[in-house]
Amino acid sequence: MYDLSIIIPSYNTKDTTYKCIDLLINNLSKTTFKYQIIVVDNHSSDGSTAMLKKFKNNNFVLITNVKNEGYAKANNIGLRYAQGRTILYLNSDVIIDETISFIKILTFLDNHSHVAGLTVKVILPTGKLDMACHRGFPTLWRSFCYFIKLESIFKYIPILNSVFCGYHLWNKLNDSIHEIDSPSGAFFLVKKQVVDKIGGFDEDYFMYGEDLDLSYRIKKLGLKIIYYPLFTVVHLKGQSGMALNGNNRSIKTKSKVSFFATMGIFYKKHYYYLYPRILSDFILILITQIAKRYEKNRN
Repeated sequence: MYDLSIIIPSYNTKDTTYKCIDLLINNLSKTTFKYQIIVVDNHSSDGSTAMLKKFKNNNFVLITNVKNEGYAKANNIGLRYAQGRTILYLNSDVIIDETISFIKILTFLDNHSHVAGLTVKVILPTGKLDMACHRGFPTLWRSFCYFIKLESIFKYIPILNSVFCGYHLWNKLNDSIHEIDSPSGAFFLVKKQVVDKIGGFDEDYFMYGEDLDLSYRIKKLGLKIIYYPLFTVVHLKGQSGMALNGNNRSIKTKSKVSFFATMGIFYKKHYYYLYPRILSDFILILITQIAKRYEKNRN
């Protein structure tokens, strides 16, 4: 039994993945607990597989898929090989340096039975916070405020940000340890018994939304997810998208298409029956039409 299993999906990000794993191993080599690293390569064509084979040892597992299975399924495949009592879902474009203390993070999780998972402070290369690591669930009101820019207007105004800025929980955003609805899948530490209980990621999501869905099902168990900003990692956001799509314009458009498509899945799965059927049908039609508009522009 390992104390920690780290699952890293990889797709055509050879250099970034190498840096991620190399720094991760450097950090973990100084620890005393047992860990394993599981990399699931989604049929990369950039030489990633040959590079990853250089890391293979007793606590490094490499799984090579025969096609791109998507983010959710890749993580679930990795979970089958995970023997740790705690799982870290880690993106291949996340940089973890020596300042991260995994033993302190694991100890916090172990000492709080009501906490199922946590994330650290995830920043972008610019130094700004990756807002995806600090989210509320996308209810109709929160989504409405986000898309019509009310969140941008009121995010720095106390009290009002608790009303209009719930998608990114601006009223809670500080450097203290506190509860959130969902982090990003870029760095998501979860107790394995909880992940096993809810069945891992929902594979209906190919890319985007699966972390929100996982968090939603965890919270339905009555457990908490914590924002633990005492440690920081850097997210080189967009690297996997660049590998998939080739240029910045295409990345942004494809990301928007995927975002709205997955929001449709999330809404239908978790919110459809919370509102009048006519409203829910309208919302789903609206989401579908917006996604189609971006898809048309992409083509």
